[in-house]
Amino acid sequence: MLEKLQSLEDKYNELTELLSTPEVINDQGRFQKYAKAHADLNDIVAAYIEYKKVLQQTQDIRQMLEENDDEEFRQMLVEEAEELRVKKEDLEQQLKILLLPKDPNDEKSVIMEIRAGTGGEEAALFAQDLFRMYSRYAEINGWKIDIMDSNYTDIGGIKEIIFVIDGHGVYSKLKYESGVHRVQRIPTTESGGRIHTSAATVAVLPEAEEVEVEIDPNDLRIDVYCSSGPGGQSVNTTQSAVRITHVPTGIVVTCQDEKSQHKNKAQALRVLRARLKEVIEEEKNAELAGTRKSQVGSGDRSERIRTYNFPQGRVSDHRINLTLHKLEMVLEGQLEEIIDALITHFQAELMKQVD
Repeated sequence: MLEKLQSLEDKYNELTELLSTPEVINDQGRFQKYAKAHADLNDIVAAYIEYKKVLQQTQDIRQMLEENDDEEFRQMLVEEAEELRVKKEDLEQQLKILLLPKDPNDEKSVIMEIRAGTGGEEAALFAQDLFRMYSRYAEINGWKIDIMDSNYTDIGGIKEIIFVIDGHGVYSKLKYESGVHRVQRIPTTESGGRIHTSAATVAVLPEAEEVEVEIDPNDLRIDVYCSSGPGGQSVNTTQSAVRITHVPTGIVVTCQDEKSQHKNKAQALRVLRARLKEVIEEEKNAELAGTRKSQVGSGDRSERIRTYNFPQGRVSDHRINLTLHKLEMVLEGQLEEIIDALITHFQAELMKQVD
């Protein structure tokens, strides 16, 4: 590990020098490439430099202990050595995590899809709660939300909604949200006061760049029609809504939330690229005998991942046996505690494989 870390520090120092040379400064392409590589190494090199400093301090204390007979001074050195030992272990753990293979999608924006599942109108109301929860979480993090397509029920529930969350590192935070979310509560539509269990599915797709997924226009069938609102009624008289069918895969994407047909088409192509990227990656992962499943969870939309229990005010994530009695806070977008626990869990799983 130390050899690997030293080589990364050497590379970092080399990039630091290159970024100050006139040839690189005057070549924006090279400058941006080197600046990104330099920034990517910053955290791990800073941790490694701190780690080397701790090793040196530990060595200095050992030497002072050998050379000094003053009992009071020796006791102070022993206490300092213990603090350094704990710090060294923490830095080693941090460095192991930083050395883990990077998910190339982590820095990307995401396309999220929320669909009401079993439970009728109550499931649609829960889907609306989930959309609000993720919207609040995005707002807390300074990310931007752009709705691409939505289908509401007459009383304000969501049958289906597709939206983009734009920002730096969004996928790294939200990639473990894919799956079935369950709610246990007394529905507002229930007169008998019985607790019902309903569900909604969440899918999180990293946004795909055009260079990553090339789409042949000849493979597309594009239909235009009038946008519709709750209950199916037309909400405008122009044919601005767009439906794109990718003929080879059968994937169908619709977008109607923009007033312009051109904008709806562009948005629909963003969703299509993300879904095609998902298909391509699933095929790759199948070839790798399910390694992705063991590394980051299946991300399967049929996997029950979390339950929101209103009578007890709790949220339980079933993958990591985490239960928080903070339901209202979570639904207000305060997801950090759950997301940090998930990241820690799956990093630990990945470290077991690397070891």
